[in-house]
Amino acid sequence: MVVLIVASLGGLAAYAWSLGPLPLDEARKASVTVLDRHGKLLRAYAMADGRWRLPVHAQSDVDPRYLKLLLAYEDKRFYSHHGVDPLAVGRAAWQLVTRGHIVSGGSTITMQLARLLEPRRQRSVSAKLRQMVRAIELEHELSKQQILDLYLTLAPYGGNLEGIRAASIAYFGKEPKRLSLAESALLVALPQSPETRRLDRHPDNARVARDHVLTLMVADGVVAADDAAQAEAVPVLRQRKPMPVLAPHSADQALTTASGAQTIRLTLDGTIQRALEALARDRAASLGRDISIGILAIDNESAEVLAHVGSADYFDDRRAGQVDMVRAVRSPGSTLKPFIYGMAFEDGFVHPDSLIEDRPARFGVYAPENFDMTFQGTVPVRKALQLSLNVPAIELLDRVGASRLASRLKQAGAGLVLPNGEVPGLAMGLGGVGIRLIDLVQLYGGLARLGNVLPLKEIASDSSDNRESLRLMDKVAAWQVGNVLIDTPPPDNAMRHQIAFKTGTSYGYRDAWSVGFDGKMTIGVWVGRPDGAPVPGLIGRSAAAPILFDAFARTGQLRTPLPKPPRGTLIASNAKLPLPLRRFRPAGELVRASGDQALRIQFPLNGSRIDAVSQASTGALPVKVAGGVLPMTVMVNGVVAGEIDGRRQRLVAPPGPGFARVTVMDALGVADTVVVRIQ
Repeated sequence: MVVLIVASLGGLAAYAWSLGPLPLDEARKASVTVLDRHGKLLRAYAMADGRWRLPVHAQSDVDPRYLKLLLAYEDKRFYSHHGVDPLAVGRAAWQLVTRGHIVSGGSTITMQLARLLEPRRQRSVSAKLRQMVRAIELEHELSKQQILDLYLTLAPYGGNLEGIRAASIAYFGKEPKRLSLAESALLVALPQSPETRRLDRHPDNARVARDHVLTLMVADGVVAADDAAQAEAVPVLRQRKPMPVLAPHSADQALTTASGAQTIRLTLDGTIQRALEALARDRAASLGRDISIGILAIDNESAEVLAHVGSADYFDDRRAGQVDMVRAVRSPGSTLKPFIYGMAFEDGFVHPDSLIEDRPARFGVYAPENFDMTFQGTVPVRKALQLSLNVPAIELLDRVGASRLASRLKQAGAGLVLPNGEVPGLAMGLGGVGIRLIDLVQLYGGLARLGNVLPLKEIASDSSDNRESLRLMDKVAAWQVGNVLIDTPPPDNAMRHQIAFKTGTSYGYRDAWSVGFDGKMTIGVWVGRPDGAPVPGLIGRSAAAPILFDAFARTGQLRTPLPKPPRGTLIASNAKLPLPLRRFRPAGELVRASGDQALRIQFPLNGSRIDAVSQASTGALPVKVAGGVLPMTVMVNGVVAGEIDGRRQRLVAPPGPGFARVTVMDALGVADTVVVRIQ
């Protein structure tokens, strides 16, 4: 007997060796899935041969009631046998002998998995023996949990659907985490004869098979009779739903970036993404057949993208839906104006409550005009920005410097696109430059972060997060810009003083923009035609701003206040401002007709480097000027540091290491500025 047993085991081992290794690598291949920040499916890509096979983990991805039904129906002793259930095999053999044909195969789930790994059309004793041997090998190589996961991933459900997850999404439009009793029983029954029980072709056969499962489960005491009766009353519909396609542009980009990954997790929030996609689709339909919309929403603190809507409809060819307008280069209109004002605030030659002239002006051959072709006269700077007046913006840009603005925005991570051979000019303040919505939102996120820009992140599964903060402007200037923009009159029926926002309209009505932020989120909206054709009447305030405010509302997030003013912020009415800050004077007024000597900072020299150690010994940084009209005000990094005395000098508290901007402004508004480096 012992010799016989040893010989049998030896023969079995030789047979197993002849079969070669288990084809597990091929079986583990699955559809690429793109998930949101919470692990919810955004989009899946079919395998190369067209099959949908979504990876699944039984304990976390599948309804426990389904697992209970599956094991009770298919393999009661799954957790106790070693791949082959002797009792089930004995029962099947007895039925074969007494009835003359195969009634039940006695297959365990592990044996069924073996058959899925090496499909065989015929049902024969040799095929069954092969499955048994393979099942024992599987039990030796994999844990019970891994076997169950692999079975639930490979089980056939008709057509090109493999695995319970693909079947549940295709037939019920939901993940298999929470299945009803009727749905669970149906999914247990389908793999037994997937092609003859397909819901989209043979719903009646599927219903009969489902009810048979329920009847057996009642007989075994697994399901209560009343619950089974209610489940049997649920109709089985002839249907197959499309696979979800949320955030298709982000998913396509991630698929290229994370090439080779089977599961890609994005920072997007699926709930917000779905809400904003519906918003873009609805608003585009009301604006015109050729109009598309791009929307980008980010979290201010982490700079993670929460929603990325690249077009109004990904599958609409007429709207060029597969073109990602979030990443398309377009003219920004007036949306760069806040950064002009921010740099002017930082330089210290203007304050939100300073007065500025909105009158006809000429800069060489360039004569900007306002959108409505009228002029407001003398207005506060904050009103000039809120009303998006063009002449004041160009006056400030002329003082700030177009090249310097372009360099600062580039330093903050935004790529401005100019025509070949062109250099930044004053026209960039009104949209004479190209920029992407994703870059614009990143810049506005920097305003919300009080002047520090963090590069945006969209692929959460990228573990190498080595992003570094980029400087946009100082804290005080950034806060002042936000404080001005939050008082901009909102669209009709929108709440005031909740969102700091700016609109823009490009030349020729080709692009309408609106970008805004509160204390938690920044959202940008672009509206226009993807082909760049003009759309008469397409204006940022009427086309894009309402979408922006609706987008904030649809995120489901409560509005969060902007940060409190940083230390050193000068908050005063115009009458209480230092005399030089009460009215802005253009650069052309720096040289006066009276022949008085123009104001000039003699020390420190522009571009000089100052030793912090020597400053520490004296406790102050000397500032000396020549010319100008007393009284004169000294500002360091936009913060008032005192007045120049009669000897035309002043000792100011030394700023910390790094670049410092020192500005002196006299009684007539004439100013001079130098930038030094403290080291």
